[in-house]
Amino acid sequence: MINGSDDRHPGLMWLAGDPYERFVGRWSRRLAPVFLRWLGVAPGGRWLDVGCGTGALTAAVAATADPRQVIGVDPAEGFLTAATAGGPVTFAAADAQALPIADESCDAVVSGLALNFVPDPARALAEFTRVARRNAVLAAYVWDYAEGMQMLRYFWDAAAELDPAAAELDEGRRFPLCHKESLRRLWTDAGLSDVAVLPIEIATVFRDFDDYWQPFLGGQGPAPGYVATLPDESRQALRDLLRARLPAGTIPLTARAWAVSGRR
Repeated sequence: MINGSDDRHPGLMWLAGDPYERFVGRWSRRLAPVFLRWLGVAPGGRWLDVGCGTGALTAAVAATADPRQVIGVDPAEGFLTAATAGGPVTFAAADAQALPIADESCDAVVSGLALNFVPDPARALAEFTRVARRNAVLAAYVWDYAEGMQMLRYFWDAAAELDPAAAELDEGRRFPLCHKESLRRLWTDAGLSDVAVLPIEIATVFRDFDDYWQPFLGGQGPAPGYVATLPDESRQALRDLLRARLPAGTIPLTARAWAVSGRR
């Protein structure tokens, strides 16, 4: 996960691994194996994971794809310190828009839940293409913030009802690549072939309301960053409204991501 920024709301960026893991990292780790099975890349290759964050996708590649080498890159040192290297896996601090990787040196270039936080996704994809060998797989997945990630849809709908200005921070409005056709267009405009898009849906079951609410108090990321700006009274009002709208007891929700792939 590449960290994003917002000059008006500095807490909206992701900087450290622990708050991210408590918030969505625990769910993102369930996406990676499904994504890799769909790609079906031949074993033994050299992989690059761009915007690797705490290493969920990198670890899944190492565990399931039988790679010769896996390199995970991310600009956030706080994420990289939470990632686990070893075996064929190495990590490095790097910008997706200027990769420190040689031309045509990777058999697969992948990215998990990161592209919406890159200032210029087209430039990043041009870098993916530069470092990929001919016929290499270039693929990514992103959360469907607009419609398919229920934990955030409940949150932002409640926040905007209480504070209309909160709607500007909703990832479903801010991040265009959370839509299926936007992802497909980015890949086709880059000149890639065999472009395909797949929905991946997982269950996100919360033990109780506290299991749902507490990660929003971590202070990093768009939704927790917004909560951190609220005075106590407004934070309590948001909490109460969410509690009233969510099921009592166990909270069974779903989360959908869009995956895209193509070949150089």
